[in-house]
Amino acid sequence: MKVSRRGALLAGGFGLGAAAVGGGHAVATHEKPEPAAPATADAQGRLLWRNWSGVQHAYPSARVAPQSEAEVAAALKTATAPIRPVGAGHSFSALAPTDGTLLSLDALSGILAWEGDEATVAAGTRLGALGSALAKNGRAMANLPDINKQSLAGALATGTHGTGMRLKALHGDVTALRLITPNGKVIDCDATHRPEVFQAAKVSLGCLGVITQARIRTIANRRIERHVWLEPLEEALAKAEERWATHRNFEFYAVPFTGLAANISHDETDKPALARGPDQDTAFLDALKGLRNLLGFSTPLRKAAARALLAGVKPEAAIDEGWKLLSTDRPVRFNEMEFHLPAEVQIKALAEVVATIEKHRPDVFFPIEARRIAPDDAWLSPFQGEARGSIAVHAYYKDEFAFLYTLIEPIFRRYGGRPHWGKLHSVSGDQLAGLYPRWKDFLKLRAALDPEMRMLNPYLKGLFDL
Repeated sequence: MKVSRRGALLAGGFGLGAAAVGGGHAVATHEKPEPAAPATADAQGRLLWRNWSGVQHAYPSARVAPQSEAEVAAALKTATAPIRPVGAGHSFSALAPTDGTLLSLDALSGILAWEGDEATVAAGTRLGALGSALAKNGRAMANLPDINKQSLAGALATGTHGTGMRLKALHGDVTALRLITPNGKVIDCDATHRPEVFQAAKVSLGCLGVITQARIRTIANRRIERHVWLEPLEEALAKAEERWATHRNFEFYAVPFTGLAANISHDETDKPALARGPDQDTAFLDALKGLRNLLGFSTPLRKAAARALLAGVKPEAAIDEGWKLLSTDRPVRFNEMEFHLPAEVQIKALAEVVATIEKHRPDVFFPIEARRIAPDDAWLSPFQGEARGSIAVHAYYKDEFAFLYTLIEPIFRRYGGRPHWGKLHSVSGDQLAGLYPRWKDFLKLRAALDPEMRMLNPYLKGLFDL
């Protein structure tokens, strides 16, 4: 059965879920209205831009979509600042909004060249398209994130990652970059040529200029076997370290107000393909939302109903090429906070997060994601210098999410967490300098490459204390 990651728990049990929540009637009855949308244009007639979840928006004075690297260089020299690159708009933080120029790399897409097992890829390429393009050459990315709608440049800029104790974030497999600076200068860099630019640009928040291409180390395109199974949360917490050590890819989801967790593993295999069933992601989340709406007043009743609802869920198995299984669609919108914590405290912090949500926030129904990522050496990588465990907390896009800052972020920060650059957080300035050993080196290089701060919107200036 084809079940996306956050839909893993349902696996075919939504018929039970629909009955438990009144066939969808209770969900509809209690459904909140759409959040108020900004005007489609401002007083100057500038059109609205919004990110995927709707939490960020702007009215750029100009939008450019260069068709070549030469056009990128020209736009960077002449466009109205702040100039902000934009991909799929899947970041929840305010990296992209600008009242200056919004620059899209969508026209710069595809595989440009091969050098052995390394592919040079245009930076506007969407990750979903890159998977199939590499597969045509018998190759694949070593790992993929939970969502594959992002552009390659956007994924690198924010330190986007998948899961796997021995697998790095996407930028960890980048072996060379081409960066065009705000003055139009082209810099080709790698570990030996302009290494300081290379280590800074691999995770740059889009503030050093515009990356137009990246050379990526690839692996053989193998089939992987996917398993999804439910168990009590206590058991999942106790066995997580063993499973990260055992499986190629492993992650799990703590589902608040159920006492349960969904485990998901992927391992290479030579077995024949085994198709997934229909995607049940939306149905699963609707069932959890229905349980919240009906029984949110009583945590014991809600947990009992959830256990009854999910008692008959069977484990899932699927076999296919990795690029088809590791990422999935996300039709239900949400806002998200994710921090990357020292591996040795991840499980303890996650247990505290779940307990805090169950004590204070009965409105939460999204599962809480836990992944593990190998270390790398990029200056602003959240995984710089040591393996980290990520914890991601989600809020339905129609629900209030200020609790992420007031209840959840203090837990993450107390455990030494580094924020995901594309997710919600309030860490800035000296606080970040204490988390990243090369923070001041990055700021110095940024100032040298963009002394006029043409790439900095108000959010980035605040992040850097400028």
